[in-house]
Amino acid sequence: MERRAQRVEPPKLYQVVMLNDDYTPMEFVIAVLQELFGKDRETATQIMLKIHLDGRGVCGVYPRDIAATKVDQVHQAAAKAGHPLQATLEPVE
Repeated sequence: MERRAQRVEPPKLYQVVMLNDDYTPMEFVIAVLQELFGKDRETATQIMLKIHLDGRGVCGVYPRDIAATKVDQVHQAAAKAGHPLQATLEPVE
């Protein structure tokens, strides 16, 4: 039998993008970034300011399943706290 080396491509990556709104407190966004994305306070604050100023900010890059789970976790945390915070996932080009 002939042996062929199989090449497995790495999984396609997706970025979790948080969207700005006029109602969610900045402190809540920082807390979500720290708790769900493992960011330190300074990094979380920088990402929050990017979201606030640019209307969106990348929270992390993950394989599709993990990114979708992170988006769901953001939505659940926001709903539980009564905030309209939204997140989405986008393929990394």
